[in-house]
Amino acid sequence: MDESIGFRVRSVALNIRKIREYRDYTQEYLAMKLGISQNAYSKIELGYTRITLERLIQIAQILGVDSADLFHADSEGLVRLYKTG
Repeated sequence: MDESIGFRVRSVALNIRKIREYRDYTQEYLAMKLGISQNAYSKIELGYTRITLERLIQIAQILGVDSADLFHADSEGLVRLYKTG
């Protein structure tokens, strides 16, 4: 995988985790909402599992964020955006 693509995948995964933690959701909760195991969900947040666009949109909807915002490079800035929004 191209290094810049790998960085972006990890960045999206980190953003998902940061927003999940900000919302005080557990991995088990998101896994249940997605119909997958907690272990499978954990691999999404770690960037080990490639996810489809459909899955990314589902995760964004559960987290209450715009799916495009998950591509934001700065996870702390993303959390601040949703704290004020």
